[in-house]
Amino acid sequence: MTSEPRRIRVEALTRVEGEGGLYVRVRGDQVEEVRLEIYEPPRLFEALLRGRSFQEVPDITARICGICPVAYQMSTVHAIESAFGCAPGPEIRRLRRLLYCGEWIESHALHVHMLHAPDFLGYPSGLAMAADFPEEIKRGLRLKKHGNQLLELFGGRAVHPINVAVGGFYRLPDTSDAARLIPDFEWGLQAAIDATRWVASFDFADFDQPYEFVALSHPAEYPMNEGRIVSSQGMDISAQDFAAEFTEYQQPHSTALFCGRGAAQTHYLVGPLARLNLNLERLAPEALRLAEEVGVTRPCANPYRSIIARGLEIVHAYAEALSILKTYERPRAPRIEVRPRASSGAAVTEAPRGLLYHRFELDADGLVREATIIPPTSQNQAQIEADLRSLVSARVARPDEEIARDCERLVRSYDPCISCSTHFLKLDMVRT
Repeated sequence: MTSEPRRIRVEALTRVEGEGGLYVRVRGDQVEEVRLEIYEPPRLFEALLRGRSFQEVPDITARICGICPVAYQMSTVHAIESAFGCAPGPEIRRLRRLLYCGEWIESHALHVHMLHAPDFLGYPSGLAMAADFPEEIKRGLRLKKHGNQLLELFGGRAVHPINVAVGGFYRLPDTSDAARLIPDFEWGLQAAIDATRWVASFDFADFDQPYEFVALSHPAEYPMNEGRIVSSQGMDISAQDFAAEFTEYQQPHSTALFCGRGAAQTHYLVGPLARLNLNLERLAPEALRLAEEVGVTRPCANPYRSIIARGLEIVHAYAEALSILKTYERPRAPRIEVRPRASSGAAVTEAPRGLLYHRFELDADGLVREATIIPPTSQNQAQIEADLRSLVSARVARPDEEIARDCERLVRSYDPCISCSTHFLKLDMVRT
């Protein structure tokens, strides 16, 4: 005779962006089912873009996420420029990377200090942690502010920037305005190094997983806004071939589409850990030396150690941003002329949370006929479920409350932007 079902309910997962639920069913000591349930209503951005001029699209896609709007704008402009056969010169490309550095800094700094570190130090929130770690919290907030300042200067504002255009930017700041950021960014580089040393000293649970890492790779730079899509299992394709290798599919328990690789729709991992495993040697020298100092080795397949990867990427972003700021001269023209044509184009960039794919079909007037947007959290959903299954299987004999807490911590290690993928956490666990 089976026992009565046992249920665990966590009304809301804290310290992530979005809402959703987790359902776990256990029979005896066997995990029968794990579902990451995203129940936020779809926001229909792909449909909203149909019929819009290509000039409007970057401002619309920036509204998909308040944390990583630059990523959406960069994937958008690269995809549309690919469709129109135009390519801004190296000056614009460099400044786009600078803007992307600002987003990596503000997003990673917030996650490392306020959202993820409390899990390792035993606090329910960053605010609770501030009583015992005031300097660390102040540091995280100051680093985030630096990223926001960079977005304001080159993006027009810190949230949902409005200065990014197909072909370049609408305007660019004076050299003197950019130079004023340099002292803060020099402080920020050392602060980011200190922060990474701090998080590398945390105690990490033993939880290595058999990941296929997927990320961009570029021969001369750490991947951010350009490169080929590669994996730890030998995949090497262009952004134009993404749809042939990856497939979106629906699960009845989620309002967000999942994304799998190949005909079998196998799960894979995107994000800082994947980037680091596939591109470690392309980090800025400051970050590469730090990686060796704190003992980073490849492959690193423990999702909890993603906090170290994020720290190293903050260091890299500061180092690259400083290099660009110190040599910045305002270009004579902020953007190139763009001539629309009936065509399609795709692009992949690296959002703080991983690969972000955009594809657009446009008509001869530059109006959008079809749009496809696949955010990193959608791509990680199946992998998160697989990780949760492994975690619960290893802890099935423990009390439900402890399992629920461990599940929350694991999900937070991904820094999921659930609203982008269209929100977490209510945990409903059934034991029979």
